[in-house]
Amino acid sequence: MVLSVASFLLALPSHEKSGLEVLDRDGSTFTLREICERGECHAEFVIKLVDYGIIAPVEELPEARQWELDAGALSRLRKAQRLQRDLKMNLPGLAMSLDLLDEVEEMRREVTRLNHRIRQLMGE
Repeated sequence: MVLSVASFLLALPSHEKSGLEVLDRDGSTFTLREICERGECHAEFVIKLVDYGIIAPVEELPEARQWELDAGALSRLRKAQRLQRDLKMNLPGLAMSLDLLDEVEEMRREVTRLNHRIRQLMGE
């Protein structure tokens, strides 16, 4: 059975849709090795994700082994792994899908904000 991106995303628990996985959220950063350990993947995969703009180091350093990545990068790495595993997406497809997911999440936050503002204006 072939899953569409939409059905794949609908099947995700809500905390994974929003990227709010249980991670270190105190501003911690991770080395390439630590990201690979936490993401259970090879460094080559992480480097490819950086090359395609799917994840980004906190600071642009020329040497990959000196990169520091944050919890957001780890969250995107895990999403990319799920999309690749479950939907057999290639790297350009991952980049596009994750960018679209980010846009959808941003729009959801904006709708929530606007609904809240409307309720305030209506005195609810």
